[in-house]
Amino acid sequence: MEFRQVIEAVGQFVDVAGVAVMVIGAVVSLPLAIRGHQPRQLPPESEKLGFYRSYRQLLGRSILLGLELLVAADIIRTVAVTPTFASVGVLAIIVLIRTFLSFSLELEITGRWPWQKGPSVARDGATAAAG
Repeated sequence: MEFRQVIEAVGQFVDVAGVAVMVIGAVVSLPLAIRGHQPRQLPPESEKLGFYRSYRQLLGRSILLGLELLVAADIIRTVAVTPTFASVGVLAIIVLIRTFLSFSLELEITGRWPWQKGPSVARDGATAAAG
């Protein structure tokens, strides 16, 4: 088996893993949301999430992970197999679009941009005072 074929196979495997993460995440998120799953990052004074919001957050997390795997597969195939200016340009556009989607999902899930710090949580579960 040639190097190019191995890289293509690895890229396809990571593609399949990315899609599988999204599909499995969608299926697993439903019963978790029905059972009333609550994220650990919620401040103690905040109200509990309803079914719809909880499902959206769980589903969003699996989509984020799946997108990361799909970006990794694109990078593996493009850089290792055909590193031409055209293929790298297409990769850059794909990565830009998927990064925008990831940032949008992160904002939807956590309520803040990925570069913003969240509230720090003390060991006892209470939100630590910012000093």
